Amino acid sequence: ALPPRSMDTVLQVVEALEAAEELSLPELARALGSCSTPGCLAVLGDPPDAPLDLPALSPEQRALLTHLLRPDPAAPERGAVLAPDGSTVALAPLLAGVEVGLRMAGGWSGPTPEPPAALDALYAVTLTEALGTAFLLARARNHSGATLGPDGCWDDVENPQNFTLLGPPSPVPEAVANGALDGVLLGARLAEAPVPLAPLLRSYYGTDNGTASGRPPSSYRRRDFGALTGLKKLEEEVVAMLRLLRVLPPTRGLLEDVGEEEEVAIARRAARDFMETFVECPAIVPRCMWGARPYRGTPKPLSLPLGSVYIHHTFVPSAPCRTFAACARAMRSMQRFHQDTRGWDDIGYSFVVGSDGYLYQGRGWHWVGAHTRGHNTKGYGVGYVGNFSATLPDPDAIALVRDGLLPCAVRAGRLRHDYTLRGHRQVVNTSCPGDSLFQEIRTWRGFE
Repeated sequence: ALPPRSMDTVLQVVEALEAAEELSLPELARALGSCSTPGCLAVLGDPPDAPLDLPALSPEQRALLTHLLRPDPAAPERGAVLAPDGSTVALAPLLAGVEVGLRMAGGWSGPTPEPPAALDALYAVTLTEALGTAFLLARARNHSGATLGPDGCWDDVENPQNFTLLGPPSPVPEAVANGALDGVLLGARLAEAPVPLAPLLRSYYGTDNGTASGRPPSSYRRRDFGALTGLKKLEEEVVAMLRLLRVLPPTRGLLEDVGEEEEVAIARRAARDFMETFVECPAIVPRCMWGARPYRGTPKPLSLPLGSVYIHHTFVPSAPCRTFAACARAMRSMQRFHQDTRGWDDIGYSFVVGSDGYLYQGRGWHWVGAHTRGHNTKGYGVGYVGNFSATLPDPDAIALVRDGLLPCAVRAGRLRHDYTLRGHRQVVNTSCPGDSLFQEIRTWRGFE
């Protein structure tokens, strides 16, 4: 059996390679073919000759790396691993970004004479080739089919072996987006101050002792990428990549009948959709990742768009959850209580807000919940994990809903633009969502 497909397993490999001082993981990844697309090869060059029978690695570790890093266009999810924050990360864009950062720290200024001078190598090897290709393919098939997403689920979060997408694959499923965001962020950090890879990754993904009980930096990837990379910057980098793909023989045909104006329009749409989907909108942990029981009976569909949002706190659990493991336990506990004690069909909330940087899917966007008696068909119920009678949720947990979930729901047509927002106490005889949180939501858009 292969070792678990977890980030911790990858870090064990990094440490073994660094101790042996033979070959870095980014170099080994390229030797195995992780950078095999036309754009990546044009930027980073031919892969190095590397021995694949490295004595520093066990046979099981070598087999896992071969499985993860040899590309399979028909199964892009194959090269992904599970991170401690519950997110799934594709290794190829992550390690390509790391390699660019290390090269830049050593004085490398990018490929010459091609690709175009305007192309930023860090974005080219992590994100913009996949993004530009996704939207070129969508254009070729008249915009039918997925361009971004979906997310997916692991068979076992304790011993992840198999990852299954939750919908039709695109060139940029969520795992590839996560790997690209991480590759850009870590590559930029390494370019400024090179450090050994193992401690950098352990710190970033929260697998060292200092962050095992709290929120790791990787859960801030969307916020941090948004701070580093504006929409205009990403659009410019997609344009630069399309101009490179236009001159490369394997991809020249994709752009034969694409003029300069349409090229810019494709890049603009690709950058906008990516930023909305993977940066501005919050990540939502699907039910299968937190270990949800099945819905009892037949769920009733909502009629979208809805006109209301109802804010709750869970009260029990009373403490905020700040790790994926703690939030998943809280979700399972609430679902058991709602199903077994209350006799409901499922967990009552539409969505639940952790203090780990993520939203958790309850009944989700499309099914009637059991959160606000008499109003369940009219709006979404959003519950914060914790008791917020005397204290507030963390500022970024507040922003996750106020500045992320609600505007994204409006843009997606799931919530009316003139929606009303209320605390649970306004429509049901209860103290929920707690005095402190209720005073906070009085300042939000749509409060009535």
